[in-house]
Amino acid sequence: MASDLCYIDAHCHLSAKDFDEDIDDVIDRAKKAGVGAVLAVAEHQEEFGRILQLSERFTDFVMPCLGVHPVQGDPSHEQRGVRHSDIEGALEFIEANCSKLAAIGEVGLDFTPRFVKSDQEKQEQREVLIRQVELAKRLDLPLNVHSRSAGRPTINLLKEHGADKVLLHAFDGKPSNAMVGVECGYFFSIPPSIVRSEQKQKLVKSLPMDRILLETDSPALGPERQTRNEPKNIHISCDYIARVKNLTPEEVMRITTENALRLFPKLRKLLHR
Repeated sequence: MASDLCYIDAHCHLSAKDFDEDIDDVIDRAKKAGVGAVLAVAEHQEEFGRILQLSERFTDFVMPCLGVHPVQGDPSHEQRGVRHSDIEGALEFIEANCSKLAAIGEVGLDFTPRFVKSDQEKQEQREVLIRQVELAKRLDLPLNVHSRSAGRPTINLLKEHGADKVLLHAFDGKPSNAMVGVECGYFFSIPPSIVRSEQKQKLVKSLPMDRILLETDSPALGPERQTRNEPKNIHISCDYIARVKNLTPEEVMRITTENALRLFPKLRKLLHR
């Protein structure tokens, strides 16, 4: 794409099974909707190869992010908090492929009670995240971060361990906690589910525009519950933010894309291919 005036989907799951049958159509619709690039994140090691394949197949559109999510398992069966064993080999793979990556992610903390039953399990999540933060710092890569039911603990941990290039995706914490992240220079990405989330609406009102990015979290967090989301819906986030901030959608597109390029500089090379 020759112009920076486009949407950047800063967090989506193109390797999800939901897209197995029509990934070409999904990407074609996104491009037609004005999406210039997507950051495709991983949740577990089994996705790493698939995400790299997508980035090689769609070299002008997909930027990979590899990391180990704080919740592991199949949503249709049993899920649990991440363990040290889940990152055995993952960090080495990430380091070996770091030149191809826009960021390390999706990483973070998830203290949702159905996934975490004890303080020991929370501590193991913290330790796994710390190892990935340390790797990101060593490789000079940003972090693409999940923080469900753990907004304050996640920001505090990132701050304590010196993470300075951070995207907090679909942040579900209080605006006051987000402001601590803003003070650290962190960015926050907003999904289309903002249209049905009072919490996200309050968050956007509080966040300064120079800290906001757009995302879809496809296939989740769409404008309607229980309906597959996809990158073309990113305009929904943009339009809602424009109304809240009393800006035009074009201004929000421009500012959020500039923010994405600041945090993920490798995107610049992709956009100008």
